[in-house]
Formats: sequence, C-alpha cells, structure tokens
Amino acid sequence: MMTQNQLKGRTALVTGSVQGIGLAVARKLAEAGCRIAVHGLADQAACEKAVSELEAAGAPEARFFDGDLRDPDAIAKLMHAVEAWGPLDILVNNAGIQHTASFEDMPAATWDAIIAVNLSSAFHTMQKALPAMAARGFGRVVNIASVHGLVASINKGPYVAAKHGLVGLSKVAALEYATAGSKHSGGVTINCVCPGWTETELIQPQINARAQQFGGDRDKAVASLLSEKQPTQRTSDSSEIGEAVLWLCSPLAHNITGISLPVDGGWTAQ
Repeated sequence: MMTQNQLKGRTALVTGSVQGIGLAVARKLAEAGCRIAVHGLADQAACEKAVSELEAAGAPEARFFDGDLRDPDAIAKLMHAVEAWGPLDILVNNAGIQHTASFEDMPAATWDAIIAVNLSSAFHTMQKALPAMAARGFGRVVNIASVHGLVASINKGPYVAAKHGLVGLSKVAALEYATAGSKHSGGVTINCVCPGWTETELIQPQINARAQQFGGDRDKAVASLLSEKQPTQRTSDSSEIGEAVLWLCSPLAHNITGISLPVDGGWTAQ
C-alpha cells in the first residue's frame, strides 16, 4: 500500500525539473517526503519558483543544482554536489531535447547534442550514482524515455536513437545491479517510463496549429492529432507520469526492474 511520506528522508535528483514532466515528477516525490535536487535550464526566477513550489508540496528541502548535461565534466561536478548534499537515493533522468528533421537535413551538431543530453548524460549520472546506491542497499533510477524508445517516427532520428539507447542502457544496469540490497533494504532498481502524448508546453504549438482546422476547438484538435498515433485520443497529464515514477520509486517496487512502462494510450499496442 502506498502511503503519504513513504519516501520520507530520501533524496532525489530530477534532471530537467524546472518545468513540464520533470517538475511534475519532482512534485510527486516531494509529496512523498523526498528532499529534491532541482535541475534544468531556466533563469533564476524560474529556478526559485520551482524550488518554492516543491517545498510547498511537501519536500523537507529543495535546492537547485546547475550542470550542462552535454558536458561529462559538468555532470561529474553536478553529481558530486548532489551526493554531498544527499546521499542520493533516487535519480530521475528526465532532461531531454528534440529536433525534427529528415536524415538528409539533420545537422550533425544537432545529432551530437541530442545524443549527449538524452542518452549519454544518463550513462554519466547512473555511473556516478549506482555504486553508492548499491553500497547502501537502496536506490531507484527512473529514466524518462519515450514511446519513441519503443517505436519509431519519421524525422526524429537522433531522438529515437537516443531513447532506444536509453531503454537498452537501463536494462543492462538493471541486470548488473539486480542483486544489490535486499527486500528489507529495498534493493536497487532501474526502470524506464515511456510517455506518449503528454500535456506540456512543448505540444501546445502543435495543438494550436491543428485547432485552426476545427474553428479553434481544442478537444477536436487533440483527438485529431492523437488519432494518428494514440488510440485513446487522450493526452496524459504530467502528474500521471509523476505517479508512475512514484510507484517505481516505492519500497514495494523492489522486484520491478529493467522494465519500460508505456503511458501511451495504446500507441505501442498497435
């Protein structure tokens, strides 16, 4: 049974947590009693707002940590700073970037950046966090992959490659750390959550553009947009992704490791 404050005393780092899915995940962990290490690209006002919001949600403490996820040295400094503030019990690799273009038109520098942020950064954070988690007998890594970690779409080569890689990387880590800890201590697990269409600011331009075809009717626009991929024709709320992550981080989930959980309205069932 999941209860309030089930993660009281735990420390969580959520990358890309100043907005969108990352902030929603951090909020759910805060409500469960976690201290939250906030991270992301934003101005000082936005960072302070996220920290205040998470403390209001129940986090005993929240603090912003900077770090460019394209740079392995910056990631090492980020992880050292968080662990010194920690120790780190929960790692959620959520930060990601996207760019759509055909193979022919995809800039090489864009490929490098998307692979670095969406895939390589997760390797670097996990490599730093997992040994200490194993030594303590408890640890949770949840990587926010995507439905595109399971299936492909055109014009998203780097993103699909990175997310497929993230799913595979998570499986390897899950196997390597499967025997760490115990049922009593909670063990160390590594899993992916794979969202489909989710209500964030990133999809609003696509919805608004489609709504023009339906006289401004947003509901019809969403149904039309999602009918191409997502059978339910319903978006998920970011909070629903947060709930999925929260469950995977709970002590009861000690035997759930190496999975990729789609929250995709049936997209990958087709």
